[in-house]
Amino acid sequence: MADETTNPNSIGIVATEVVDLTLPDGGLKLRNGGVLREVRVAYEAYGKLSSGRDNVVYICHALTGDAHVAGYHSADDGKAGWWDEMVGPGKGIDTDYYHVICANVLGGCMGTTGPSSINPDTGKPYGSSFPDVTVADIVHVQKLLIDELNVNRLAAVVGGSLGGMQALAWSILYPDLVDCCICVASGATLSTQALAFDAVARDAIVSDPAWAGGDYYESDNGPDWGLAHARKIAHITYLSPESMQQKFGREKREQEPRSKNRHYFQVESYLDYQGKKLVKRFDANSYLQITQAVGAFDLAEEFGSLEKAFEPAKCKFLIIGLSTDWLFPEEQSIELAEALHRAGKDVSRCTLEAPHGHDAFLIEIEHLAEAVRAFLPWVTINSKPAKQERLELDESKAKSFNLILETVAKGSRVIDLGCGNGTLLSLLKEEKGVRGFGVDIDVDRVITSMDKGHNVLQMDLDEGLSRIPDGMYDYAILGSTLQVVRKPRTVLREMMRVAREGIITFPNFGTWSNRVTLALRGCMPKSDTLPHEWYDTPNIHLTTLKDFIELCCLEDIRIVDVACLPGDKFLNRLLVSMNLCNLGAEKVFVRVTGKGTIDRSAPSCRVSR
Repeated sequence: MADETTNPNSIGIVATEVVDLTLPDGGLKLRNGGVLREVRVAYEAYGKLSSGRDNVVYICHALTGDAHVAGYHSADDGKAGWWDEMVGPGKGIDTDYYHVICANVLGGCMGTTGPSSINPDTGKPYGSSFPDVTVADIVHVQKLLIDELNVNRLAAVVGGSLGGMQALAWSILYPDLVDCCICVASGATLSTQALAFDAVARDAIVSDPAWAGGDYYESDNGPDWGLAHARKIAHITYLSPESMQQKFGREKREQEPRSKNRHYFQVESYLDYQGKKLVKRFDANSYLQITQAVGAFDLAEEFGSLEKAFEPAKCKFLIIGLSTDWLFPEEQSIELAEALHRAGKDVSRCTLEAPHGHDAFLIEIEHLAEAVRAFLPWVTINSKPAKQERLELDESKAKSFNLILETVAKGSRVIDLGCGNGTLLSLLKEEKGVRGFGVDIDVDRVITSMDKGHNVLQMDLDEGLSRIPDGMYDYAILGSTLQVVRKPRTVLREMMRVAREGIITFPNFGTWSNRVTLALRGCMPKSDTLPHEWYDTPNIHLTTLKDFIELCCLEDIRIVDVACLPGDKFLNRLLVSMNLCNLGAEKVFVRVTGKGTIDRSAPSCRVSR
């Protein structure tokens, strides 16, 4: 293990610190009416604090987590911190740049004041007398901790599951302190199904005779059976059905013969192991306290709606969902991100493919680390200045981008549908000062765009625009994307709904060269704008300029401007100059609006030089 602790990518040996908080007169008043006269907090910190004390990343742990995020407690320690793969030199949260702090939550049992702590009024453990805590109380204590540490700004607050709820609460309760909020595998509330699992888990604890109403600390036996069964119930929700099938299937434990009321499936053995492991390190009363706080967390109920809940927030948000998470299903992360978007906040969202379910954010973090690293302030991956990116564009794309730059007004609101790697958004931001927003279906492109500082939502254009409010943008841009969507007509309608104007570029399939190839060779043509073979092309709805004009007439969409890009062939340029654009244009730029009188005649085209 000594090799691991000296690994250059490991934080190495760390220690848990304990601090007694300075509380207001009268003690810490809790949301539900209780008061704590003393509060002790256990925390760990890694990385160097900057001279401006502004590089702090606060990590909020999940239900049964603790302050030990990364590194090892000794050279003989057989287990690293719970997010060691994420936190450390060169990792997703890079301690070469950031000072990382994590504390055990209020109501916990890992050094922070909780039910097993000594009540100063009685000299005995609180037990059943420990007051109910909320997520807001937990965050308030974290704020008191950073005050104690003389930190007055957080570069980011990061958390998964319950930790994600804490991160959201930070953005609302202390908006002037937080620059970025990263919420992973979480939501604005628990689903009904998750509430049900937690209720049954709590019933297992309080049904254990050894629970003794919560006052079991002076007894020889605690509610180990109840806590173990609570953990078994919860652990089922942490894994996906596919993961459980792959790990265990219906495999049996051969060493134990079948008999009445005996365990013989491997999955039972696994759950037994998880239950016993938690009993060794966790307290049943803390489990009750924290799950009740999670269940009570409901931002829409508390504030009237999610949009109202986030009105105070000033930070940027990254919302990450997991594909097979059924404790916090993907739909909850989508709902959360779209509420933030409607509230006018800077938000990015993506869903990571994670076959292992909810727990994947702890054990499968390759894309997660990339997304977090790209989103965090002033730490980027191979980013280049926008002007340099522009020089690297091919001629056709550069001309398209120039037309868009000429069209978009300064300081406008722009949504780029199919934003790719974010290059166009970078140009618009640099040269026109726009407030840009990207949409793309590919997670790698979403991460690359975030790395350039853009707000990006991962969504399917054929399904996703319906949740964007009417008229939210000045321009909706669909650059070389129309031909790759399944429902181009629907996408055009939605563009006109969400924006005052639309800008569309697409390869024109009606050129003379394409017609000749089809007529003489009888095979699908290839060109600079259509470079793919028919069997591996992303283009599923190839169109011509004439077809597009007819569709606009059908949809009562007014064409304001058409510019034709003929490419480098002399005949193409000649045909376009003669206004035979459908024959000569390799690519087309069209500016449209849903307002005004529809001109159903073919529009005149201009040549883009």
